[in-house]
Amino acid sequence: MSVELKSLIDESKRVVAFTGAGISTESGIPDFRSPGGLWTKMAPIDFRDFMASEEMRIEAWRRKFGMDGHFSSAEPNKGHMALAKLVDTGKITHIITQNVDNLHQNSGVPDARVIELHGNSTYATCLNCGVRYELDEIRTHFEAHGRAQDCTFCAGILKSATISFGQAMPEKEMQLASEATLNCDLFLAIGSSLQVYPAASFPILAKENGARLVILNREETDMDPIADLVLHAEIGATLAPIAQLN
Repeated sequence: MSVELKSLIDESKRVVAFTGAGISTESGIPDFRSPGGLWTKMAPIDFRDFMASEEMRIEAWRRKFGMDGHFSSAEPNKGHMALAKLVDTGKITHIITQNVDNLHQNSGVPDARVIELHGNSTYATCLNCGVRYELDEIRTHFEAHGRAQDCTFCAGILKSATISFGQAMPEKEMQLASEATLNCDLFLAIGSSLQVYPAASFPILAKENGARLVILNREETDMDPIADLVLHAEIGATLAPIAQLN
């Protein structure tokens, strides 16, 4: 157990956890941005290309359904469960996440406590009217017709509920993340390289606002020098004893 981390958490009243791909790789989900990851082999489809070309939309859905095997079988790991327990006990007020895998919710964290900066890959929405669609319905249509269906309510374009390259960050979630960050007295940056902006600005905002900053990541980050505590360690093994998981 990290005695230093436990002490910081025990002394704090309003903790915010900020999670990146590193927490989910311990559940078997690949980090697409890492060297050798999918995005180094296949460039992601830009949102503007997705909107402009049906061919690009077809390719995006083909990739989506091809990659779903990496997500569908993944389950929350000890890191997720530890954070869920700290939310349940009232120690953590919010989890701000860059991940799109829904594993925080699957670990038992209420939707209202999870702020998804990059969206969620487990369902789709209409880009025009915002209606939610389940992926099984879209997959059935895609396999039958070779293209994704249009929205049955407004004929709008359906897209996985994630934020693509070139797509604007969600205003509501960014505002909620800012408010949670400014209200915290301890900010835990977990499993993030802290290189993807604007998401990576939140640890800096917390630190500048007087909160203590902890970085838990297997590799070094550019923000290590400004942190109050840096742990280069496995996430689940570090957090589980602190949350007193059985």
